[in-house]
Amino acid sequence: MADTDLTAADGHTFTAYRADPNGPPKGGVVVIQEIFGVNEHIRAVVDRFAAAGYLAIAPALFDRVERGVELAYDADGVTRGRDIAWAQPTIDPALADLTATADALTAELGGVNNVGAVGFCYGGMLAAALTSRAADHLAAAVAYYPSQAAQLLTEDQIHRPLLIHIGNEDPGVTPADGDALAERWPTAVVHRYEGASHGFNCDLRPGFHANASALAWERTLAFFDDQLGRQSTGIA
Repeated sequence: MADTDLTAADGHTFTAYRADPNGPPKGGVVVIQEIFGVNEHIRAVVDRFAAAGYLAIAPALFDRVERGVELAYDADGVTRGRDIAWAQPTIDPALADLTATADALTAELGGVNNVGAVGFCYGGMLAAALTSRAADHLAAAVAYYPSQAAQLLTEDQIHRPLLIHIGNEDPGVTPADGDALAERWPTAVVHRYEGASHGFNCDLRPGFHANASALAWERTLAFFDDQLGRQSTGIA
């Protein structure tokens, strides 16, 4: 568990939090932050993947705006995070940092077929975008409650296996948004969680839902266990 530096293709250098498993990695996972930065929760997710046998790295996507952004789950954190994530066109620069992170894992693990991505909220949208706009950089992705994916990724078509987790009580990523994504991306697997709201995976948020979090985590690990390590990664 340590911070490291990575460099995107445009020369931007950013920090990332990394955790290594005990023993040879089963694969690599890019963990994509919420609007709150690489904070305690995201570091905990990285550590959990390492405990499950994966080499995991969470790039600090907000370093392009301000280094060291780490926000709390309160009104000020929401306002500040939204200002950085949504008040400017950040998808393409964020994807540059994410592909650089995925490429670093590919180089270390011996092939793009060994690398996946998982994102939460803002990061969930970016995880889905990766399967469309940077599909040759990873083998599969998981999107937890992907904020604004239904609205922002209207022209995207996924080219990698994609798993989506959505809470049925989420006021931001609504059941209707889930329906739109399922119709747009018929090859994606969409799981819905009764009684779960936005941020249900995070035990630091008011919307934490223990049962939904545990089931989604189990499904995520099974998905990566199945998808990573395959030999074919040709664009579909």
